[in-house]
Amino acid sequence: MHIVVLGAGVVGVTTAWFLQKQGHQVTVVDRQSQSGLETSYANGGQISVSHAEPWANPSAPLKILKWLFRADAPLLFRPKMDPAQWRWALSFLTQCTSAKAVQNIRQMVNLGMYSRSQLQALRQETELEYDQVTKGILHFYTNPEEFNAALEPTRIMCDLGCDRQVIDANKAVEIEPGLKPIQHKIAGATYTSEDESGDARKFTQAVAELCQKAGVEFRFRTDILGFEHSGERILGVQLLKDGQHQTLRADAYVLSLGSYSAVLARKLGLFLNIYPAKGYSITVPVKNEEAAFNVSLTDDEYKLVYSRLGNRIRVAGTAELNGYTRTLNYARCQAIVRRTADIMPDAGYWDQAEFWTGLRPATPSNVPYVGKSHFANLYLNTGHGTLGWTHSCGSAAALADIVGGRKPEVDFTFSGL
Repeated sequence: MHIVVLGAGVVGVTTAWFLQKQGHQVTVVDRQSQSGLETSYANGGQISVSHAEPWANPSAPLKILKWLFRADAPLLFRPKMDPAQWRWALSFLTQCTSAKAVQNIRQMVNLGMYSRSQLQALRQETELEYDQVTKGILHFYTNPEEFNAALEPTRIMCDLGCDRQVIDANKAVEIEPGLKPIQHKIAGATYTSEDESGDARKFTQAVAELCQKAGVEFRFRTDILGFEHSGERILGVQLLKDGQHQTLRADAYVLSLGSYSAVLARKLGLFLNIYPAKGYSITVPVKNEEAAFNVSLTDDEYKLVYSRLGNRIRVAGTAELNGYTRTLNYARCQAIVRRTADIMPDAGYWDQAEFWTGLRPATPSNVPYVGKSHFANLYLNTGHGTLGWTHSCGSAAALADIVGGRKPEVDFTFSGL
């Protein structure tokens, strides 16, 4: 079949890769000049199966109320006159029960473990290089309450097969000596040795290059306007390229436009409960090799992740529900710098931080849409939130199976909208 993939971020590009591996003719369309230039550009850089506790959990509503008027809050809700935002927020609250949290953890761990194995197989097959580090991910906690709250989700993840070990401060520093300056502050930690890190943009662009060599066509600098459809079938996708309108026709279509998937889907009368969660990152040069970390880190209390990208340090996190604006909030940028400099004062040139922000496509449950839509030839692979790279290869491989009429190898509830 000829299949059009809408979106050239990490999810769209990996979808193209796995579809062409199944023998399909694939065309990828994106408004940017190359792949990986939006949410995949400067994200946290983790392949993090262990980061599976959803934002929606029993403790979330009270925390959000406390953070409501803090400009530097880890999770910030900026109320707007936007029905989509309020629908998302109300649905988020319905997910904040213990039962729903456990159900969503199960979904994300299962997809995450499958996806990590698919990424590792892809790397071995193609010898990809993207500043990857395979030393695991260490979650550390400087607040005893936050550490205690992490124990039950950790137990659930372990029961599902994610080897997330509970460790003390001494063991944490043994695994990552870069945490020595705050050893006395660490209330506890967890370590997942099989998790990884790297540069998601380099990965995305490297896979895109492999796709092109395999015959995948990329149409960049092309705006996606909408669809032609008849009944329950998509007839074509309407595009704008260099001021010229055109219609691209194919046998099937995959929607992988991140936060903008919901906007385009509404033109078909299809409701995707996806809302942009603006995340921030800083990238700084390494200052002191001995002081800088090598194991990827997660600071759950502040909702930050730390990845070592060669001679650079990437720190990313926080979430701001404030519509589709990508304007940098200086207070939030500086909050990341302050926390990171406090953790590892000599690791990087914190005064040289390069700031970035991107729109993560978040669902209220943190579980993505992967599978069929109610249109016979329109498929979904979107809404991955903070785990886009973590889940990309798994959701792409599973979707390729679904398109081909095969049952995916992962235990996951696939979309059937």
